[in-house]
Amino acid sequence: MIFCVEDDDGIRDLMIYALNAAGFEAAGFSDSSSFWAAVKRQKPELVMLDIMLPGEDGISVLKNLRSQIATKDIPVIMATAKGTEYDKVTGLDLGADDYLAKPFGMMEMVSRVKAVLRRSSNQEKKKPLHFEGLEVDPQTCIVRIDKQRVELTLKEYKLLLTFMENVGRVFTRDQLLEIVWGLGYIGETRTVDVHIGTLRTKLGKYGSLISTVRGIGYRMEDQL
Repeated sequence: MIFCVEDDDGIRDLMIYALNAAGFEAAGFSDSSSFWAAVKRQKPELVMLDIMLPGEDGISVLKNLRSQIATKDIPVIMATAKGTEYDKVTGLDLGADDYLAKPFGMMEMVSRVKAVLRRSSNQEKKKPLHFEGLEVDPQTCIVRIDKQRVELTLKEYKLLLTFMENVGRVFTRDQLLEIVWGLGYIGETRTVDVHIGTLRTKLGKYGSLISTVRGIGYRMEDQL
């Protein structure tokens, strides 16, 4: 299912028609509120997202998609007004997979959709990571302790996944800021310490696996 978020009724109907003709299922939404309500019911394979929307704009919608564990990996193609390079660059920097400059042809749109879905499906499917009763599933972003699901924030999840994929490796606080918060993050390394603390608490007995390396940072041990 492809979700098309576009406030122009004529353009939205044409997009849905073209996608259906190409063999895709598609649904349209005129604003972010109806889109978010639909996402709660069904996770789309891809989102066609216009930047200029009433209320919450496309950039804000993209930020929210990328900040939530359940939606962070959904491919997104942004639609920008012709010549608005700032919007295009901003969207790509925030994690958009591609963009279309308006006005765009329906054949081009379908071609871009196929290309993005192909890239997405070709990505390596990572297997769940285990340590005794601790399990992290990169495909579903679900964490379980002794088969019970544990709710983590996105940053806590990224920290845990980083450690689980690199057991024994020492990470400095600056490295963790870059990996989890991104290159453009402006903040203190104390942020890492706070999130490590809450992550340890949520992991219970497995929290002790994340050890502090004095004067350097943190690492995950290979034994309790």
